Amino acid sequence: MTQSQRKTQIAIYSDDSSVRQGITNALGKKIATDLPEHEIHEFATGAALRAFIDRKTIDKTFPIDLFILDGEATPEGGLGVARQLKDEVFKCPPVLAIIGRPQDAWLAAWSRAEASVIHPIDPFTLANTVADLLRTHSLATA
Repeated sequence: MTQSQRKTQIAIYSDDSSVRQGITNALGKKIATDLPEHEIHEFATGAALRAFIDRKTIDKTFPIDLFILDGEATPEGGLGVARQLKDEVFKCPPVLAIIGRPQDAWLAAWSRAEASVIHPIDPFTLANTVADLLRTHSLATA
């Protein structure tokens, strides 16, 4: 499979299944006509996400193109997970943080997330933000 045929890989982390489902529904199968289809990997715990990343890093492959992390997740918030990813993953893919309120934008910046959107998730805002991140990341790595 060529790079242009490869599906974009998106990891979603939230302890709340309704948040994960809302993100998945907002993204559909293809975010924009100029982007490839995507595959979503859902994680309900930070430990499961880290185990997936560790397993793939050992295999010398890093399958994720974008992380979408719920800053309101418990007991481990997505913003702390984002910061850890940025500290520990070489050439970490972009991170989109879902935050609880506009005033939490500084926390998303602290976590080094490239973008943030606010709960409740607006499907159009989420899809447009994801598309912009994927386009920007794709150009940066080309």
